[in-house]
Amino acid sequence: MASSDIISIIMPSFNSEAVIAESINSVLIQTYSDFELIITDDNSTDNTIAIIRQYQGSDRRIKLFTLGENLGAGNARNNSIKHAKGRFIAFLDADDIWLPTKLEKQIKFMLDNRYTLTYSAYQKFDRDGDLGIINPPLEVSYNQLLYSNVIGCLTAIYDTKYIGKQYMPLIRKRQDMGLWLTILKMVPKAYCLNEVLAKYRVDSGMTQDKLLVLKYQWQFYREVVGLNVFKAFKVFIIYAIKGYLKSFK
Repeated sequence: MASSDIISIIMPSFNSEAVIAESINSVLIQTYSDFELIITDDNSTDNTIAIIRQYQGSDRRIKLFTLGENLGAGNARNNSIKHAKGRFIAFLDADDIWLPTKLEKQIKFMLDNRYTLTYSAYQKFDRDGDLGIINPPLEVSYNQLLYSNVIGCLTAIYDTKYIGKQYMPLIRKRQDMGLWLTILKMVPKAYCLNEVLAKYRVDSGMTQDKLLVLKYQWQFYREVVGLNVFKAFKVFIIYAIKGYLKSFK
């Protein structure tokens, strides 16, 4: 791998004091060390920023930016992307973790095959231990992704050498799906490294309003993707069914 293959890791944080240390540590123990960790804090009111600054004191690869008001994860991620200097843009939220060889294996996968956007399998976990493994399809196109967001944000990496910096739409939900669709308008497919390289934290203490989630998805198809009513209805129904089936995994 060339010395220019720097990875910019995009991490938004908001009131993450209980979990962010574990996430940062999972980055610092990566076997691929040529990275910068760019954290944008979304106006936390707990000790998140103090914890990040402690890590900054011992590792210059960590960069911290703060937002003056709470604008959502999409805005926080975009601020980090704006300041990124790396060729590759990778994503990790402040409550998720990577396995130690994540970057090394995935960047090799991209360079060997000249892939622009890649993702991997991942494992869900909670405070009691590991849960199910999510094995996405080996490849996905724009039209396929419309029906189900199979790209876990904590696993995604894209290559700015081929498409430049791409940003998330400024919406409160589904920002990551919006970005993947933007990229998939530029390249034919995204590709999966079929190995568990990350762990997604399931917040069992948080009640999710399924109807609200579906409302956001409908708005996403109509207002962000720009689908007409008939196309949006078809895609939405299939998305809802796939989401229901996925909840059992």
